[in-house]
Amino acid sequence: MKATWRGQVLAESPRTLEVGGYHYFPRDAVRMELLQKAKKNADDLECPHGVQFYDVIDGTRRADRAAWSYEKPGAAMKPIDHWIGFWEDVKVG
Repeated sequence: MKATWRGQVLAESPRTLEVGGYHYFPRDAVRMELLQKAKKNADDLECPHGVQFYDVIDGTRRADRAAWSYEKPGAAMKPIDHWIGFWEDVKVG
């Protein structure tokens, strides 16, 4: 499974997990140097799983809040603790 943005591979791993229709990648399979923590908004602060969104950054190009992880997951999300999910402009497949 790969996550790509504008032709660039952001993550690649044979061991993704699908939860709620999204594929999550283990952190060691993600090019974290291309992600930058996004500032938390009010909805983020209310998330019971401690969501942290990331902007995808590549030079002057960026995709705001196109990745996320749960940093304090409850029981239902525990299998993807600190794993990275992608959406919006990032293609996963």
